[in-house]
Amino acid sequence: MAEGLLRAEHGDRFTAYSAGTKPQGVNPLAVEAMREIGIDITGHRSQHIDEFEPASMDFVVTVCDNARDTCPYVPALSRNVHRSFSDPSAVHGTNAEKLAAFRDARDKIRTWLTEEFTKEAGS
Repeated sequence: MAEGLLRAEHGDRFTAYSAGTKPQGVNPLAVEAMREIGIDITGHRSQHIDEFEPASMDFVVTVCDNARDTCPYVPALSRNVHRSFSDPSAVHGTNAEKLAAFRDARDKIRTWLTEEFTKEAGS
C-alpha cells in the first residue's frame, strides 16, 4: 500500500519500489482498500531486495517492525526511514473487520507519507 500511495500521490517527485527478502503478491484486501480511494495496485508486487543495486536508493523506507528486524540493512544514499504500522494482514475476524484494519493502515500510511515526503521534497 505504501508503494501505491507514494506513486499515486507523490510520483511526480519520487519513484517507489516495494522489496523484501520474501517477496509476495498483494493481499486482496489491500487491493480493495486502495481501490476505495481510487488507486489500483492489482499489478503491484514486491521484489526481492537482491534485485536492487546496493546504495542506489536515495531513501530506504521500512513500514513494519518485522521488516526492520528481519531484513538486511540496506544503506540509502540520503537516509533510512522507519515507521512502524500494525500489519493489517495479522488481524483475525470477519472480512469486514479485516478490511477495516487495511483501511486504517492505509489511512495512517497515507498521512505519514504526505508529512514525511512533502518535507523531503522541499514543498
